[in-house]
Amino acid sequence: MNLSIYNTMSREIEPFIPLHDNKVGMYCCGPTVYNYAHIGNLRTYIFEDVLHRVLTYNNYNLTHVMNITDVGHLSDDGDLGEDKMVKRSKESGKSVYEIAQMYTSAFFEDTQKLNIITPDITCKATEHIQEMINLIKRLEENGHTYISGGNVYFSIDTFPSYGKLARLNLEQLHSGARIEIDENKKNPKDFVLWFTQSKFENQAMQWPSPWGVGYPGWHIECSAMSMHYLGESFEIHAGGIDHVSVHHTNEIAQSEAATKKPWVKYWVHGEFLINETGKMSKSKGEFLTLSLLHEKGYDALDYRYFCLLGHYRSQLVFSWQSLDAARSGRRNLIKLISSLSKEEIKTIKEVSDEKALTYLKEFEQHINTDLHLPQALANLWTLLKDEKVSDSDKRALVEHMELIFALDLLKEQEEEVIPQEIYTLLEKRAQAKKEKNYHLADEVRAIVEEMGYVIKDTKDGPIISKIV
Repeated sequence: MNLSIYNTMSREIEPFIPLHDNKVGMYCCGPTVYNYAHIGNLRTYIFEDVLHRVLTYNNYNLTHVMNITDVGHLSDDGDLGEDKMVKRSKESGKSVYEIAQMYTSAFFEDTQKLNIITPDITCKATEHIQEMINLIKRLEENGHTYISGGNVYFSIDTFPSYGKLARLNLEQLHSGARIEIDENKKNPKDFVLWFTQSKFENQAMQWPSPWGVGYPGWHIECSAMSMHYLGESFEIHAGGIDHVSVHHTNEIAQSEAATKKPWVKYWVHGEFLINETGKMSKSKGEFLTLSLLHEKGYDALDYRYFCLLGHYRSQLVFSWQSLDAARSGRRNLIKLISSLSKEEIKTIKEVSDEKALTYLKEFEQHINTDLHLPQALANLWTLLKDEKVSDSDKRALVEHMELIFALDLLKEQEEEVIPQEIYTLLEKRAQAKKEKNYHLADEVRAIVEEMGYVIKDTKDGPIISKIV
């Protein structure tokens, strides 16, 4: 079965063919560690984890690299605003290095809970400053930079194919930005490669460079680190769809301008997680983190299951009702699988029944056709309900499919026994609500939560579940 993947550059699903034999280099844009990751961020890392798993499933020799942005990412992609790390440092009273370490650790705690495979290489921007300086020097030697106001800029006019990923019109980019313009720029879309002290006073993170003491722009980080670990040309660059128009567009320009050769063969982007108000972000509405989902009684893998129900290139609408449905769906899957007979244990290589092998073939077709996990999950449900397939074959297939799903479906589920005391408190809360004593009702809810259970009010009455 051959793998095919949607390439944002061509806007087509293409056969996946590595540049060199069976080796595959994949670079994924990692977190900017100034805050906890919200669940919209985490959807991107789940999709990239699926891509990682599918590549290894197909026996490619994968090197997966992800950066940690701990310096240089401004609050506006147009080189305006504050450095996100510095901004958070001022708000919290912690040093930028303390902020970076705290949120880097929190990020990897989240990914571990989601069964996301840690990349082969995770690289911090602050530990690769020299690689960035060296790349800027190459751009300078090739005539792609200028210095203005003390900062080093990339001139997009020196790179004729600028904007090819986002399909931007280069001539129209001269018309001016819609927001405040950096007066140092010759073209509003030019971008900073190196900031000096002229950008901010008393910047916390600074390094010496040929252009003065300062720090790198955000875009140069990914180009320098990806090429340091994967070479000047590699197979896959993945990230969120929001990176197409600015970040990834600028990465392509500076990378190919420096090396004078094609940089990345396949560009793979995941769509947004949205709610009724639009794209989820840290600045809009309730800041939904994996920890918050846990507090409300959801397992991290309930959220992973929810994400796998939508194709990575389609926007996924979040609501508590849809997450409830995902939690129920995953629990029902586990119950179905745990009910299978364990008398005969098989490996996937021992499965010979034609019907069972048809399910395996369909599963592989789904995952290898642009990572179609919703169809693969539907295939799993159909398999489990098919009475013509033996329990031993089903268990072997599930174990094999878990290489991609990673939902802990074979984990034995303990029967949930809710103490009678909880039901007594529920009755007390119901009576309080009937008497419109909402203060008492809230107090009872708090007591129940302290005991490790969460109450979910529905039209059919309250549902109680243990906080996992």
